[in-house]
Amino acid sequence: MSASAPSPQTVQKKAVRADILVIDDTPENLHLLSTLLNERNYKVRSVTKGVTGIRGAIAAPPDLILLDINMPEMNGYEVCEQLKANESTCDIPVIFISALGDVLDKVRAFNVGGVDFITKPFQIEEVLARIRTHLTLRRLQLEQQAQNLRLQQEISDRRRAEETFEKSFLASPSPIAITTLRDYRFLAVNPSFMRLTGYAKAAILDRTTADLKLWPEPALYQSAISQLAQGTRCESQELECRTQKGEYRTVLISLERITLHGESCVLNIINDITERKRIENEFISVVSHELRTPMHSMVGALDLLSTGELGELSEQGAQILSVATTNAERLIRLVNDILDLERLKSGETRLNRTHCNIEDLFAQTVDAMRAMADEADVTLHVQAVSVPVFVDCDRILQTLTNLLSNAIKFSLPGGTILLTAALEPDDILHIRVIDQGRGIPPDRLESIFERFQQVDASDARKKGGTGLGLAICRKILKQHNGSIWAESAVGEGSTFHVRLPVE
Repeated sequence: MSASAPSPQTVQKKAVRADILVIDDTPENLHLLSTLLNERNYKVRSVTKGVTGIRGAIAAPPDLILLDINMPEMNGYEVCEQLKANESTCDIPVIFISALGDVLDKVRAFNVGGVDFITKPFQIEEVLARIRTHLTLRRLQLEQQAQNLRLQQEISDRRRAEETFEKSFLASPSPIAITTLRDYRFLAVNPSFMRLTGYAKAAILDRTTADLKLWPEPALYQSAISQLAQGTRCESQELECRTQKGEYRTVLISLERITLHGESCVLNIINDITERKRIENEFISVVSHELRTPMHSMVGALDLLSTGELGELSEQGAQILSVATTNAERLIRLVNDILDLERLKSGETRLNRTHCNIEDLFAQTVDAMRAMADEADVTLHVQAVSVPVFVDCDRILQTLTNLLSNAIKFSLPGGTILLTAALEPDDILHIRVIDQGRGIPPDRLESIFERFQQVDASDARKKGGTGLGLAICRKILKQHNGSIWAESAVGEGSTFHVRLPVE
């Protein structure tokens, strides 16, 4: 029983292995080579004249050429010379197949550009082996050329990008510096950065921000850097910058992580807002001063109304009066906080340092906040140590009161707040205010210490805050050469840390 022929649908056409051009004036040789190569799935084009072969190779360049030497009109050497002289065919490998076996014939074949020489009568396995070898070499050569082109293009693109960056870097009106991420060592600065800081280029490069004492509050800069480690870009972080002359400039700094010569670096883009802040502060200060007198008069008038001396109010009138009094008192607190902060920033407020004990300050703070905690159904726990400190006791008490007030406001009923202090080996008092409140998002942990910044825009209305308390705390601690920062997890509470030198 004979096997049935496969259906056309089951026959899979094999991919052509390579395109080979055979140039030989002997039809028998052409037929033999064509048959053997076709059987092995090579695409074969056969011609009997050299001129025809050259035209065919130029029109559709093959992957390889098998070329006879003894041909009429134009021999194989001449054909090869013309192929190598043409840009479109010069790289095609040519294998000579000839009955000429003299060494000089072979030498000439290689001299005119041939890659191999096979002597007739040939063995088909030898021919196939030579063809496979030179096709492989040709494929590798093409891959290498393509890779070289890609590399050249990448180098060219990178060079253009570097030239564009360099021009923009040098011409930018914004101060820009590139530092290493590892130790903040300067690798490059632009002229605007040198004008801002007052340093010459030679005095900056290869030195660190710590060497130059560029950031008076390095913890703030480190906090901005930490955002890069979280994969986010730091934008418009307000910092104080110290110049070569010891002057302080208020700047907004944006940071981005880049790679330079294989090393992780930081692109620092700075915007000097010193003058803008001065005008803003003067405006706020003037407005605040002008508001205090009429606001106090308003509160006095409202208090007088509430006594009933000017007539009894209806229940609705009393409610409206209560709302007006509450809002007026909040405005006075806001004005007082603004003026307090401005005095701290300008240095008008001098520290009145005295000797006191942190345990006593904790007791005074808790006593002052006990009523507020009871009303909010929040429990206060204290873990104090008896440590004498030389500080402005009123200002430190103000700081602790602000922190405890915030913790109470944002705690849930039934929550607990822990106020602790511990003396660290370097004579630094580490104070913590730990709550179980709603927590603070990571991107707000630094901005809450700026003016008028709160976790939620509605907090000022709901919680009665001014958005200045934490900014005041930071200024007070800065005057004491201390620091403050927050750690938090949303939904799990917050911890405010205060580090305060004992002396």
